[in-house]
Formats: sequence, C-alpha cells, structure tokens
Amino acid sequence: MSLKAFHVVFVTVATLLAMGVGVWCLRIRESGYVPIGMVSIGVAVALVVYGVWFLRKMKGVSYL
Repeated sequence: MSLKAFHVVFVTVATLLAMGVGVWCLRIRESGYVPIGMVSIGVAVALVVYGVWFLRKMKGVSYL
C-alpha cells in the first residue's frame, strides 16, 4: 500500500468517524454535547475539503 493510498484511507476513516461523532452528539441534545457535535461536523467538512485538495494535488501519482 502506497503512502497516497494510506492517506486516502486514513482521511476517509477520519471523516466518517468525525461525522459519526457529530451526529451522535447532536442526537443526544444535551447542552454539553451540541457544541461538540457542531465542531465535529465542521471537522468532517474540513476533512472532505482537504481530501479533495489532496487528490487533485496527487493526480499524477500512482496508488501502487
């Protein structure tokens, strides 16, 4: 597995984890969890933006 492939997998897993934690925190609806959920969803969005930027930058590099 190349460094590019590992990076794509890692960013994907981190995005899914951040989104899952965000949704979980927002579903609890207690005062301490709502800000954490909003920050977590914001991090997930930032990771998606970063992932797209990374894939565009590494377009010419092979996954092998």
